[in-house]
Amino acid sequence: MHLEPIKNMCLNKLIFLYTLLLASFIPAYGKRILVHPNLGKKPIHVAISQSKPFDTILIYPGKYFEGNISITQPLTIIGINYPCLDGQNKVELISVQANDVTIKGLKLINSGYSDLEDMAAIRIYGKKHVTIDSNILLTNFFGVYLTNASYCRVQNNIIIGPDRDQNNLGNGIHCWKSTHNYIINNRISHHRDGIYFEFVKHSFIANNYSEKNQRYGLHFMFSDSDTYIHNTFINNGAGVAVMYSQKVLMLRNNFVLNWGSSAYGLLLKDIRDSKVLNNTFQKNTMAIYMDGCSRSTFIANKFLNNGYALRMQASCDDNVFRFNNFFSNTFDYATNGFTVLNTINYNFWDKYQGYDLAKDGIGDICFRPMNLLTGVIEEYPTSILLVQSFLADLLNVLEKVIPSLTPENLRDDHPLMKPVLC
Repeated sequence: MHLEPIKNMCLNKLIFLYTLLLASFIPAYGKRILVHPNLGKKPIHVAISQSKPFDTILIYPGKYFEGNISITQPLTIIGINYPCLDGQNKVELISVQANDVTIKGLKLINSGYSDLEDMAAIRIYGKKHVTIDSNILLTNFFGVYLTNASYCRVQNNIIIGPDRDQNNLGNGIHCWKSTHNYIINNRISHHRDGIYFEFVKHSFIANNYSEKNQRYGLHFMFSDSDTYIHNTFINNGAGVAVMYSQKVLMLRNNFVLNWGSSAYGLLLKDIRDSKVLNNTFQKNTMAIYMDGCSRSTFIANKFLNNGYALRMQASCDDNVFRFNNFFSNTFDYATNGFTVLNTINYNFWDKYQGYDLAKDGIGDICFRPMNLLTGVIEEYPTSILLVQSFLADLLNVLEKVIPSLTPENLRDDHPLMKPVLC
């Protein structure tokens, strides 16, 4: 009896059954649904109602007045040449209420705004793995709003707020009580805060350009173990505020032209165990202002042409400043007390006039970054009018004769003779 055909038939059946079993564990790719503005009333709503999980909805160019669009299952929504969804200042445009949603290539304008409800162009409600990519968001109350969201990406978007006063203006990207989110390569302007984090942990902010926001370019509240890197904060009410947070890494950012009566490049309020590394602070009223900060490290930062480079309240302790460069600042350092509990060593100060007989690159005499005039201005703010006056020069001479007029232990005992390559 010939057994070979029987063996082959059994083998083929096994392969077929194995293939069916394997296919049952592989999610099928969804179908594509095309949307055109001439397909009737609310064609996007119709497409979503006809879709199944993991389908892709392609939206053709045009203007759509669809009211609120709620996404309740995994979908990919892609705009072709930026179709425009207009909320007519009445509604939240897109509400994401499902995991695994992607929204890409849309133009979203004129969301509703209210004193009682935070309406946004796109809002994520307690979901995971949502991607908001390459959209244009104009004149919305909030741009992108993440609530209890995790493992989401907001990237490559242009977000420009309306021309309103701060009380009627939301944030460009707003994250609340969220974790493990990625905010990457967005351009944000004319909102209240460019990016706002509250109770946000383990999230990453990189390569964003935050400009001309009314309050802060980036604002942290009660947000721990986050990183922001390679961002630019320019010409905002103030650059960045990090408040009531810990273990925040601030690396290679640019704080530029945050200028005004109460403007800061970086405001640090009640933070601890954080790192400020390789940042550039240029032409800010106050590059860094610190109050109630502990156990943080400031290394290889560049302070250039600021009003104040460092203004640190006496409530700060155990912070370390090392290998920073100070160029052409009006005041390099200011504090409001004579007790200094921080370490300042191995920095380059362009005002240092010491010498290096040992030729080891370190000055042989200490440098005192806070001069007598700075102390007078701290006590009597209106005396800032004395800057660059004859009396200011006289105070500098007096300080050299009687150095005890400034805090004794506020000094860099190892000032560098050349700038650090940051």
